[in-house]
Amino acid sequence: MQGIWTTERIREAEGRAFAVTPDGELMRRASFGLSVQIADVLAEHTGTVSGRRVVLLAGSGDNGGDALWAGAFLRRRGVAVTAVLLGSRAHEAGLAALKRAGGRVVSAEDGPQWIARADVVVDGIVGISASGSLRPEAARLVSLVEAPIVAVDLPSGVDPDTGAVDGPAVRATRTVTFGALKPVHALAPSWCGEVVLVDIGLELTDPDLQRLDVADVAAAWPVPGPEDDKYSQGVVGVAAGSATYPGAAVLTAGAAVRATAGMVRYAGHAADVVRAQWPEVIATGTVADAGRVQAWAVGPGIGIGSEGRDVVRYVLGQGLPVCADADATTIIAKSPEVLDARDPDTPLVLTPHAGEYERLMGRKPGPDRVTAAREAAKKYNAVVLLKGHVTVVAAPDGRAAVNTPRGAWLATPGSGDVLSGLLGSLLAAGLDPWLAAAMAAHVHSLAGAIAAQNAPTSSSALVHAIPEAIRSIRSLLS
Repeated sequence: MQGIWTTERIREAEGRAFAVTPDGELMRRASFGLSVQIADVLAEHTGTVSGRRVVLLAGSGDNGGDALWAGAFLRRRGVAVTAVLLGSRAHEAGLAALKRAGGRVVSAEDGPQWIARADVVVDGIVGISASGSLRPEAARLVSLVEAPIVAVDLPSGVDPDTGAVDGPAVRATRTVTFGALKPVHALAPSWCGEVVLVDIGLELTDPDLQRLDVADVAAAWPVPGPEDDKYSQGVVGVAAGSATYPGAAVLTAGAAVRATAGMVRYAGHAADVVRAQWPEVIATGTVADAGRVQAWAVGPGIGIGSEGRDVVRYVLGQGLPVCADADATTIIAKSPEVLDARDPDTPLVLTPHAGEYERLMGRKPGPDRVTAAREAAKKYNAVVLLKGHVTVVAAPDGRAAVNTPRGAWLATPGSGDVLSGLLGSLLAAGLDPWLAAAMAAHVHSLAGAIAAQNAPTSSSALVHAIPEAIRSIRSLLS
């Protein structure tokens, strides 16, 4: 897993490193790595490095110093470098290094003419200690940029710990960070662009957030062995859909089938439709008649009336892991007494979007979605998968994971139903609920990218892309 640390933890680690490292050494390591990445962006977008023009937007903090030092390194490669100074002062050592290397230094007032000629612009305006949006002078200059932007550590104007943006901010082509990933790099992908980590020797343990990589998912994905049968691989029960919303049942059950659950049992009013689409599913009319299962996926399209409440109450009372999605989360929010049927030690995963979260918690998630998910997990003693462009998964014990998407194609009707089926199948296989939720989100987003191929797609296509997503992940182990 990739570790992600809050800015407070990063500053503490930097303080320890500064205490045992010669003065200026860490900045030179960081800025040299930054210069390599700026040169790479130059080559990628123009075909050459020498003779090209780079403009540094340099604030008065250490990020501005990193940019100035990187400019000095770029001068050695024949790059024309102009630093536009912002703020009340410039980093002295970095500014002196750039001047010695033959770099040009101009005021913010003269910045527009140089920005217009730039092949790459470097955002060294503010660092991880800053908060809020760009100040007017910086915002005006950033608005003039048409060239690719390389951000130093993080895009200026984006909150480093939440990824929130509440005003003018930099939208980077590439963000070069140092020592460790910060929350912004996972929570604000559309602002950071490609994120590159430069190792400067920080020592950090026990990350505040985690992000599963492909190897994690590949190693943990359930695969049948020679002694397995349809029962030992996990039997998932699906309580979804209705006469009004039969598609929710088809999508949820289909995702469970395609996720290689040992067996899928469907219970609900859409039994005939599910059988017609997925003949391998054992379909019955009620949850009481479904037969033996190892986990339930309940909620998509069941309605929020008395019948839906009875279904949720029955499923929660079976002493089995449950993924409660869509209408099930609304039922739990409006009729919390249904939770009385649940053994508190039985795994429960709630999968709200922002509106469902507001019903569950009485308030919107707000800009700090990680804290919001943790608070809901603690209140309900459940794993909470907070949906959004970036998915956050939190456990009652405080563990949190984020899944950074591959595009925005999953914003399509029925996508959440597919995620429920995926998650239900992993719970039935016996995986830890927090890990199961993070893995389901990972495969869900990968299947979305495969189905879309950079064009609008449907949730039906998403279901059929699940095996290819799993196959691509599992290929790492072959």
